[in-house]
Amino acid sequence: MSHYKPYPTYKDSGVEWLGRVPEHWKVSRLRFLAELNPSINKEVLADLDAEVSFLPMEAIGENGSLNLDQTRSVSDVRNGYSYFKNGDVAFAKVTPCFENGKGALFQGLVGDLGFGTTELTVLRPKSGTDARFLNYIVQSSRFRAFGAGAMTGAGGLKRVPDEFTRNFLTVQPEPLEQSLIADHLDNETAQIDDLLIKKTRFVELLREKRQALITHAVTKGFDPNTKMRESGIEWLGKIPEHWTVKRLRLIASVQTGIAKGKDITDKQTVEVPYLRVANVQDGYLNLVDVSTIKIPTEELDRYLLKKGDVLMNEGGDFDKLGRGHVWQGEIDPCIHQNHVFAVRPNQIQPRWLNAFTSSKAAQFYFMGRSKQSTNLASISSSNLMELPVPAPPDAEQLEILAALSEMSSRLDTLITKTELSLAVLKERRSALITAAVTGQIDLREAS
Repeated sequence: MSHYKPYPTYKDSGVEWLGRVPEHWKVSRLRFLAELNPSINKEVLADLDAEVSFLPMEAIGENGSLNLDQTRSVSDVRNGYSYFKNGDVAFAKVTPCFENGKGALFQGLVGDLGFGTTELTVLRPKSGTDARFLNYIVQSSRFRAFGAGAMTGAGGLKRVPDEFTRNFLTVQPEPLEQSLIADHLDNETAQIDDLLIKKTRFVELLREKRQALITHAVTKGFDPNTKMRESGIEWLGKIPEHWTVKRLRLIASVQTGIAKGKDITDKQTVEVPYLRVANVQDGYLNLVDVSTIKIPTEELDRYLLKKGDVLMNEGGDFDKLGRGHVWQGEIDPCIHQNHVFAVRPNQIQPRWLNAFTSSKAAQFYFMGRSKQSTNLASISSSNLMELPVPAPPDAEQLEILAALSEMSSRLDTLITKTELSLAVLKERRSALITAAVTGQIDLREAS
C-alpha cells in the first residue's frame, strides 16, 4: 500500500486502538450508522405465498459472495430465521464462520427480501451510511479481531454479542467520501478476489492431479510395458498381471480405538495422549494440539499405537472418510479414539497401504460401504477389513513408492507455494480494507 498517500491532517480519535483519524472524520458507535437485526415489516407478511431468497450458512461466502439458488415462501420462513432485504449488510456471528470472514452486502434477493440462518447479525444502514462502506467496516481486520475477542459461549458455540456490535467504535466520513472509498475498495478487492479464485482453482487442480498420480501408482504401477489383467473387481479395473489382490483382513489387523466417557470409578488409571480425527489429516499428522485421556491402566496395551500403524479416520465429513497417515511413534506412549482406526499391516508395506487408502479407488469403496447422512459418512471396521488391496511384490512396492514420493513432492511444493501466495493476497486484501475504513490512506483522488 506504499503508493497510497495519508490524509493531510489528522486528529486524536480518543480511542486507543483507533489512534489518529482524518481531521474531518467523526468517530461513532456502529449503532449510529446502522440498525441491528431489524424486525420484519408488516408489508412482508401481507403475501405469505411470495417467494423470497433463502440463505443457509453454506450459501454465504468468506469474501462477500452469495449463492441465491434457494427460495422459500414467506410462510415457511417468517419464524425462526434471520430477516434481511437488499441493501442490508450481515456477518456470521458464530465461530469459526466469523473468524473466517463469512458475510455479505445483500443484493439481487428474490422479491428484494431474504431469510436465512439465525447465526447472522444483520445491519441495516441508516441515513448517511453507505451500505458498501458499512460492509467494509465489518470486513476489516480490526472489527474481526475485536469481535473474536468479545465472543461469549463455549467451544464451537461462541458468538459475537450484539452489544459488542452496537457499541463498536468506528469512523464516519461524509456520505460522499464513504462512497468514494467504497468505489475504490470495490475495484481493488474485485481484482484480488479474481486472483484468489484462480489460485484456489489451481490448488484444487494440483490436488486432483496428485490424487490421480497416487491412484495410478497403486493400481497400475509406473511401467508402461507391464502386462495387465482383470482384477475381478469392477471399481478397481485392470491391474498388472503379477500383482495380487487380497482383502485387508488377510494382510493386516484393524485395531479400534477407545470411546470417551467410560466409567473409570475405583479403577487404577493412567493419563495418556490420544489421537482424534482432527490429528489425522490426509498424508500428514497434525500433532500441535494432542489431547490426553485417563484410562484404566490394564487397558493401555489394548489401545497403544505401534510404529508402522496406518491411521485411518472412521468418518466425519466426506473428505475425511478413510484419510490417514503412517504412525512413526511420534509420541510414546499414545493411543487413539474410536473414530480413528489403527491398521497394522503384516504382509504389506505400511506406506503402500496408506497410499492405496488415499487413492480414488479406495475412496470409491469407502463411499459405497459407508453409512451416510447430510455431509457426513462413516465406515465400520468390518467393512474396512473387506477392502480389496492390490499389491506388487515388496521390492516393487518400494520402487513405486520412491518414484511416487519424488513426483508427488514436486506437486506438494507447488501447492505450498500457491497456498502461501493465497495467504499473502488475503492479508493484502484485509490490510487495504482496514487502512481505508480507518483513515490511514486517502482514497479521495484514487478513485
